Amino acid sequence: MAATFSSLSDDIRSPILPPPANNKTEKICIDEMLQKYCGEFGKWQLKHFVLTSLAWALEAFHTMVMIFADREPDWECVSGIKCSAAGSVCGMSPESWEWIGGKAASTVSEWSLICGDKYKVGLVQAVFFAGCMIGAGVFGHLSDSSLGRKGSLTVVCALNAIFGCLTAFSPNYWIYVLLRLLTGFSTGGVGLCAFVLATEPIGPSKRGPAGMSTFYFFSGGIAILSGIAYTFQTWRTLYIVASIPSLLYIILVLPFITESPRWYLVRGRINEATNLMSTIASFNGKHLPDGVALALDEEVSEPKEASNSDYNLINYKEMKNKDALVGSIVDVIRNPTTRIRLILAIALNFLASVVYYGLSLNVANLETNLYINVLLNSVAEMPAFTITAVLLDRFGRKPLTIGTMWFSGIFCFMGSLMSNIGVWRIIKMVCGVLGIFGMAGTYNLLFIYTAELFPTVVRNAALGTATQAAQMGAILAPLVVVLGGWLPFGVFAGCGILGGMFAFYLPETLNMPLYDTFNGLEAGLK
Repeated sequence: MAATFSSLSDDIRSPILPPPANNKTEKICIDEMLQKYCGEFGKWQLKHFVLTSLAWALEAFHTMVMIFADREPDWECVSGIKCSAAGSVCGMSPESWEWIGGKAASTVSEWSLICGDKYKVGLVQAVFFAGCMIGAGVFGHLSDSSLGRKGSLTVVCALNAIFGCLTAFSPNYWIYVLLRLLTGFSTGGVGLCAFVLATEPIGPSKRGPAGMSTFYFFSGGIAILSGIAYTFQTWRTLYIVASIPSLLYIILVLPFITESPRWYLVRGRINEATNLMSTIASFNGKHLPDGVALALDEEVSEPKEASNSDYNLINYKEMKNKDALVGSIVDVIRNPTTRIRLILAIALNFLASVVYYGLSLNVANLETNLYINVLLNSVAEMPAFTITAVLLDRFGRKPLTIGTMWFSGIFCFMGSLMSNIGVWRIIKMVCGVLGIFGMAGTYNLLFIYTAELFPTVVRNAALGTATQAAQMGAILAPLVVVLGGWLPFGVFAGCGILGGMFAFYLPETLNMPLYDTFNGLEAGLK
């Protein structure tokens, strides 16, 4: 009887339904979740990509506005005074000539940046790119840490609008230089933050072509700026009109842009990252199933799975301090793998920038209509972007980087052999155009290539450093151009060929995942 009561008591304590056979959660990284459940490039990514990449047009406005604001207008002899319009004004009496369009046409005409003061125009350009170099490093770090990608993009757009408008009220040249430095500081973070924010939610097989397409927005911005500058031909008005779009972008576009799920994940904000991935899947007409949880690369690579209860208790023990998974450029340098990659990325971005900006300045010196010339230059870059984007996933990042740099280098070398006499001048111009064509593809490609070489925790910091190197190249380019003769083309040829040689030492990243942490990167190399 006692045995029967004990058996009955055990039956009462037993659950009515047996426990589920599988109580485990599948830990999965963002790339795999995009491929399996959310879609690599659906309607959500398309909308997010377009809205975010519009910021590239803003960067083009603030960068290229100097071409028109600092131009040297035409001049003419004052009626009734004898002078030669074919000569230089440097040896003429100030009363004998006048600027066509008045002194308000540009900074050159307003502050007489000619003759002995002509160097001041180049100084403004160099100072602007120096600001870009500093800003790229600062905002590259901030977008990886406290501000995030979207927060940093908001800040730089706001600063661009403020400094750009203030520039229009510069009382003298040196205040103008200071405000261009500050504008460069904020501009240096625009393309950087927009690029990473636009491409991180895209799946690995679609990320390359999408990343390459961001530069269409930059070239499109230059083309639009040409029309704006033609309409508003006084430099102060031009700065205001070119700066207002940054404010409109903050009000009308940024509210519809979402923070990167990868940034949420490495900051330990797992619920927000998961909810965003669920939104992406739903918007793309897909469904994120139960029992799937986001994890870092190093968590996914662990051999055992965690149960639902264990997963909540673990909650990434590495994330007890949220900043533990936020790295800096120092961490990039400390790691042997990323240190070599960073050195090569710096060299490639620097060399590509010298050639790209240097050749652009050479083409801009053609005696044609300035507005049409800038428009044609911006349109001419677009086929290079298209061809590079088409070939990107067919041949890979590494071979394409080598090929485009050597393509540009070879034509620059040919250009250095041509004289400026007769038909050779035309051939030299064609060599320059083909050099720009090749290097525009390289310049575009290096953004996506550099981003893929580093884990999420330091991606913007590394990309910011590479961008700083590119700005150094932009500062150097005008100094190379003024050498004259065959030297500019010779230097550009050397940069292109040397850059292709450096690219041999980089790994291929085609169809490789975007690793989240250093441990994930190291695990992926094994």
